[in-house]
Amino acid sequence: MFALTPDEWVALELSLRVGLCCVLVSLPPGVLLAWLLARRQFRGKLLLDGLCHLPLVLPPVVTGYLLLVVFGRRGAVGGFIQDNLGFTLAFNWKGAVLASAVVGFPLLLRAVRLAIEGVDPRLEQVARTLGAGRLRVFFTITLRLALPGVLVGALLSFARSLGEFGATITFAANIAGQTRTLPSAIFTYLNQPGGEEGAARLSLVAISLSLAALVASEWLARRLKRG
Repeated sequence: MFALTPDEWVALELSLRVGLCCVLVSLPPGVLLAWLLARRQFRGKLLLDGLCHLPLVLPPVVTGYLLLVVFGRRGAVGGFIQDNLGFTLAFNWKGAVLASAVVGFPLLLRAVRLAIEGVDPRLEQVARTLGAGRLRVFFTITLRLALPGVLVGALLSFARSLGEFGATITFAANIAGQTRTLPSAIFTYLNQPGGEEGAARLSLVAISLSLAALVASEWLARRLKRG
């Protein structure tokens, strides 16, 4: 029961690849927006904050549909990418990365924002008075002290991507070997006769991976906080 089939190994590898790429895609805008929301006051801040956290409360299928409208082959952004860059996001593994990144982005953003808000602004002000530029202050003080929150946010985003299903299957479909991640593979097993054993096997794998990521994020947060 616990030996994975070749197709299940492909689904596992794809899930891990999508999760890692999701974190890489989410980190730069996540850190930038977290700093903006934590350190700046501007008109429309509440609206921007709400939009960034909208994937938390939207049904995942709605998120996937919106991605399809914008980044699909006939969407404004998706059509531009296809015509000028020669590739598409919908219905391939890159679309799965985008869907997972959008759904997991609020978790990363919140963790990083709280970490930046925990950095004493007076340290940044002292560095500025000593002649350090804004970028140097950001990278050597703000980001360095907020690093625990950044790492925790990255792990939470990775864990969320492992369980993403609704937005992914809507935007990237459920194509074997291309977009069939662990949740999609479990769904496929549950919709075919005799698939309960395979669904149970992959569910154990998904639970183990997600639990490991959550435990790692909690352990890292506590360890870095003590340090």
